[in-house]
Amino acid sequence: MSQSYEVIFENNRKWVESKLSTDPHFFEELAKTQHPDYLYIGCSDSRATAEELMGAKPGEVFVHRNIANVVNTLDMSSTAVIQYAVEHLRVKHIIVCGHYNCGGVKAAMTPEDLGLLNPWLRNIRDVYRLHQAELDSIEDDGKRYDRLVELNVLEQCINVIKMACVQERYILEEYPIVHGWVFDLRTGKIIDLEIDFEKVLKDIQKIYNLTESNWVMNRKTK
Repeated sequence: MSQSYEVIFENNRKWVESKLSTDPHFFEELAKTQHPDYLYIGCSDSRATAEELMGAKPGEVFVHRNIANVVNTLDMSSTAVIQYAVEHLRVKHIIVCGHYNCGGVKAAMTPEDLGLLNPWLRNIRDVYRLHQAELDSIEDDGKRYDRLVELNVLEQCINVIKMACVQERYILEEYPIVHGWVFDLRTGKIIDLEIDFEKVLKDIQKIYNLTESNWVMNRKTK
């Protein structure tokens, strides 16, 4: 155990050396500030790391990860990350990325008491309830599992779009735009679920319209 732990520091030393060999000022610049264009909300699964699968460099992606990439508006962790990214970092794109073979989604499909995980997994079970007719019509267990992963991403994207900070900034600046992706562990490819962001926003604003305050409309016309 000690040896496997210590290898991390050796890997870090080699990483620092490799960065400095190509750019002696790399860490000086890295320490100054961050201006990421992307907020990535993904699963905590150790096989689905945001920067690696996106081919991104340090400073390019602001990342939040939890079990099964859930955006629950009662979860201060995810909502604080989104608000900070939207209002302070001024990200242009918010990506919710799930992945096939997700343990959290599979656990939510399992009818058993999972203790402290129950309230969290209820978010995904609610997705199943909303789309039960479609999911129950899929006879193949593996395909049903994959489809729930996709539907979970779509519903979490909707939860992001419901947020006032997202709606207000989009009206003023036409950013951020919300995207839904699935990472296929079996091929290494990212699948774009091609969410029609503007249509989703327009549809949900009938119920979740949080932008009709005078200050938003006044700022837009300035």
